[in-house]
Amino acid sequence: MTIRPATYSDIEDLMQIFEGARKIMRESGNLTQWDGGYPAEEVVSADIGAGNCYVLDDGHEILGTMALIPGPDPTYAIIQGEWPDDDPYYVIHRIATSSPGRGIAKKMLDWAFEYILSEGYNVIRIDTHRDNSIMHHILAKYGFSPCGVIHLADGSPRDAYYMKRPSCEHTDDCM
Repeated sequence: MTIRPATYSDIEDLMQIFEGARKIMRESGNLTQWDGGYPAEEVVSADIGAGNCYVLDDGHEILGTMALIPGPDPTYAIIQGEWPDDDPYYVIHRIATSSPGRGIAKKMLDWAFEYILSEGYNVIRIDTHRDNSIMHHILAKYGFSPCGVIHLADGSPRDAYYMKRPSCEHTDDCM
């Protein structure tokens, strides 16, 4: 399995993954996140064009996707709560997998931290809908800390998370 930048030819597969993710959300009680067909093809295309959309590919099919975007993110400027620090960070948005419970999200998060460390960063911020019990579980299990509530541009609240990994300058296990 490899993680690679998404291409425009991946859009159809990505839209199917997002549709499946919406279905899983509804089945787990998350009835309003990503409603109205979000993320729209235009959003995904913009992520690809900006070089921020990545896919986990097993050589036969795309198993997961995420937008990994360098901050600052304006949505995270105001938080009801507190960020642990003001360190530079990356944000993960629109993370989705083809099927839950296969460790796909963990593989993508592992890769995201490896990538940002190579870019000189060591902080990831991410948010999710209050009713997204699956994502809350994934983030807690992975070690993200809840920090409070942020609001999207449309005013919708989202639970905000933060995780900091040691940078190579401070550990003995870096290559």
